Amino acid sequence: MRRPQRRLESKQARDKEDAEIQLLEAWIDAGKPLPGTKPPPPSKSSSAADARKNARAVVAKAAAGEYSQYGACTRFDELPLSKKTKEGLRKAGYKVMSEIQRAAIPHALCGRDVLGAAKTGSGKTLAFVIPVLEKLYRVKWTKMDGVGCIIITPTNDLAGQIWDVVNRLGTPLGFSGGAIVKRNGIDDEKEAINRLNIIVCTPGRLVQHFDETPNFDCSQLQILVIDEADHMLHRDFQSQIDIIISQIPKVQTLLFSATQTKSIKDLARVNLKNPEYISVHEQASTATPDFLEQCAMIVPLEQKLNMLWSFIKRHLRSKILVFLTSVKQVKFVYEIFKKLRPGIPLKCMHGRMKYEVQQAIVAEFNESTSVLFSTDISARGLDIRDVDWVVQVDCPENLAVYIHRVGRTARYNRKGKSLIFLCPEEEKMLEKLKADESKIPISVRKPKVEQLEQISKNIAAVLVKFPNLQQLGKRAFVTYLKSIHVQKDKEVFDLNRFSAENFAAYASSLGLPVTPKIRFVTHQKNVSRKDMDENDVKRMKQKAKVIEINPQKNRDMLADDGLDDDDILYPKKATTDPNMLQLDDILSPKAPGTYTNMEPGKVEELAARPLKKKKLKINVHRPVGTRVKYDDEGNAIDPLASLAEEVGSEDVIHKDKISQRYAEMLKEMQEDDKEDKAQHKKTLHEKKLQKKMKLKRKRQEETDAVSEDSGSESDGGRNMSYKGKKKYLNNCDEDEGGDEAKDLLAQQEALALKLLGKMHD
Repeated sequence: MRRPQRRLESKQARDKEDAEIQLLEAWIDAGKPLPGTKPPPPSKSSSAADARKNARAVVAKAAAGEYSQYGACTRFDELPLSKKTKEGLRKAGYKVMSEIQRAAIPHALCGRDVLGAAKTGSGKTLAFVIPVLEKLYRVKWTKMDGVGCIIITPTNDLAGQIWDVVNRLGTPLGFSGGAIVKRNGIDDEKEAINRLNIIVCTPGRLVQHFDETPNFDCSQLQILVIDEADHMLHRDFQSQIDIIISQIPKVQTLLFSATQTKSIKDLARVNLKNPEYISVHEQASTATPDFLEQCAMIVPLEQKLNMLWSFIKRHLRSKILVFLTSVKQVKFVYEIFKKLRPGIPLKCMHGRMKYEVQQAIVAEFNESTSVLFSTDISARGLDIRDVDWVVQVDCPENLAVYIHRVGRTARYNRKGKSLIFLCPEEEKMLEKLKADESKIPISVRKPKVEQLEQISKNIAAVLVKFPNLQQLGKRAFVTYLKSIHVQKDKEVFDLNRFSAENFAAYASSLGLPVTPKIRFVTHQKNVSRKDMDENDVKRMKQKAKVIEINPQKNRDMLADDGLDDDDILYPKKATTDPNMLQLDDILSPKAPGTYTNMEPGKVEELAARPLKKKKLKINVHRPVGTRVKYDDEGNAIDPLASLAEEVGSEDVIHKDKISQRYAEMLKEMQEDDKEDKAQHKKTLHEKKLQKKMKLKRKRQEETDAVSEDSGSESDGGRNMSYKGKKKYLNNCDEDEGGDEAKDLLAQQEALALKLLGKMHD
């Protein structure tokens, strides 16, 4: 009886679900907004009760066949959504829609491609999660149907955050899914990925499954979502996105970001066709959150750490997020400040950490007042509650990165503040921030020098006590300069604006006793050869500054969090214009024909004239007691390099000498082998002789014992003194005691006959 009843209940539930789906599809089709339209400003209801009453009236009219224009709705319960989705929204506490949700959800419900742009913290995640759930619900997607939706994000943290929202809203609908990140092993994911309906992942992990997971099928995919689309369609993710697009069918695509792209080339790559471009804040007066207070300070490079320390000491009750460029900088500043103890809990996060560690740090930072040092991995999409200050110690790469960084505070119409430190050499970025088209209301403040705490000596003391941090400080120094060198915007980032004194002062501010070496050439402005004489060329040779970097120690690849300690060199091409003379023309030989316009005599004279040695300056920061050596040109060389032998132009490896040496070594080994064999043979002979003598002595002792017994019986115990002694008479000469030998022999014969006679008796 129970089984037929269950079947009846199941059939009734399916019929009810089918009727709801038909109602939703008719409602969506009848009230869908026109392409290219945006919702009107929301009407202010007198009370929340009136808003709920209007929502019930809208739903009742839709059920009666009088469909409403849901494009102007302001509440979630007025949209053509399933009861289960509305139940999930109600349990999660979502009632009123934000601007991006009001504008994007109606178009996405109609099945259109959407290109959405809105400020950080405006609710973009919910704007694409709701259409995803409704899309799969209306096509009756089940766990047995496989992958129905893929949501791609740039970082693991953002993927986990999006999956939490999907799981919270989609639990009543019964869809399976998960965040495919580096939390578990790839083998565990391979077993379960084909059973997931909704996949939230990073592009690299998805491409890995396309390559390694057997039978990974996305042919029935229904909808694709790309979050932080402006970042995903450029830079490191470009090739991975192209691979993903080539492996999936053409489906509805939703792109969202705070700084969206309109490039036709980018949109064509993801197969967007007539997308709805929705920028709810396009007409806004600011591109950043409305309640965000922004300010900038011009701080010299060597004073940045002092300024950061002083700022933290004066905001011990605030939740502060500090952005630095590279992983090594984050590690170094975190370790140094932790040893100096500013009086507030400190944390750090970067892309080299495991996913579980990152999640734990974000959870701790959400719950307590502390300072979080981070790379740009925390700049996009990460939802951290109640951040009071965002401090950018290093200049952002561009305006988009700045907007995403400051977007970690003042979220959801809350108040927040941001501060950026800019070097005098980076003032061009301040001009870009203050430009009218950037829509960034930023003010400039002068630092209070009298309140600035100098901690360089304290940092140096820490490095002396903890020598392992000194190497970390060197890497932080190098990676920061490298981050400036590799930037494309040379209006802002140009190492030529920094002098050697700036680098030495910056190294001293990090507590380093010696300025680390870097190995790329600072390029000066091109100078026309026509305006130069021989003296100018000579002065350029003397003033050439070469900064050295060791390329063998800097082989790390870029992390997913932006620039790390990746010291990959990008040499610049030398000019081929014979009228232009660069610094490269002096430090490296030019190609043939470069100085064709110069007279041959001058060229030979310049080549033959010896260069004057540079005046060596004493480095006050070098360690006391170390000996510095210099080469012929006056450049400092490593201590071990001075011990190396000078090698001429001939080949270093001489095969004849090597063969001769091997022959001599072989001959010596053979002679030693002969000596060893002779010694071994002699040792064996001595052992054999000793063994033989021992055996003879044993036999002689037995013979003596028998003779003594016989003598005692015949002579009454008289001891024969001559018994037991061997006599060798063969070589005895008659002239030299022959008679005595005969007498002795006769005595022995007589004794023998006597013994034999007794034996017979």
